Amino acid sequence: MSSESAALLDIGRLLKQARLAASLTQEQVADLAGISRPRYRDIETGASAARATTLINITRALGLELMLIPQAMVPAVRSLLQPHADDDLPAFAPQPEERDRGSEV
Repeated sequence: MSSESAALLDIGRLLKQARLAASLTQEQVADLAGISRPRYRDIETGASAARATTLINITRALGLELMLIPQAMVPAVRSLLQPHADDDLPAFAPQPEERDRGSEV
């Protein structure tokens, strides 16, 4: 498998995970991103590449932001996204007490 094919599969896997986490169908994401469902399916399955603008629209439809970061910063960003040994939530997730206080206001 070529590195391009592997990258397409990785992107598709991440998009599918985000879509399922958001409880959205492929049709809903496609509508929000302004593309057809078959086109979205091909991107999510890694069968087809997408232009950068299409990926931006898809990620925003999923409540995400596509960003370019320096390769040297990848380990630091990954560590921010991974749960800590003493915590089972990613660093960016709201803590339960933060959610509770937000609903009291």
